[in-house]
Amino acid sequence: MRIIAGEYRSRLLKTLPGSETRPTLDKVREAIFSSLGSYFKGGTMLDLFAGSGAMGLEALSRGMSHIYLADNNPQAIRIIYENIRTLKVEDQCTVWRMDFISVLKKSMALGISYDLVYLDPPYKKQQNDLILETIEVFGLLKPKGFVIVESLKDDVFLEQTGGLKQIKEAFYGKTKVTYYKKEE
Repeated sequence: MRIIAGEYRSRLLKTLPGSETRPTLDKVREAIFSSLGSYFKGGTMLDLFAGSGAMGLEALSRGMSHIYLADNNPQAIRIIYENIRTLKVEDQCTVWRMDFISVLKKSMALGISYDLVYLDPPYKKQQNDLILETIEVFGLLKPKGFVIVESLKDDVFLEQTGGLKQIKEAFYGKTKVTYYKKEE
């Protein structure tokens, strides 16, 4: 796996061995970032269920100022730290080993709000509607911020929860990417 664009373009990233996690394909990552405007002028991102950290590190390469990478899997955390060290971006990354609800509670307690939240939980353990509702109730997304949900193409999610409104769905083989935007 590699960084597709930006400052760290073409740099290789490690991934977890085996089939327990499924890295987001390059074409899906490129399509997601193209839909968001390709490059950022600062901002903060939460990569929940980060796996290797590839999505967050791609955002960092494209101009995001700081990324929060969270995963509950100790092997994933080890790979995330290796990838961060490889890119030498330790000061722009915060890594949390905890479950998603603890991450959201910690974000609220620390007063962190995000410009972008990326959700790619294990397909069989998805609780995306709950996560979207919690992000909204805790006030974790900045106005005009985005939540991106990667899932199976047949999965159905809320069209709106509070100020989070579904604005787009895109399909890539068996994968669906659902875009939410925070209303002002």
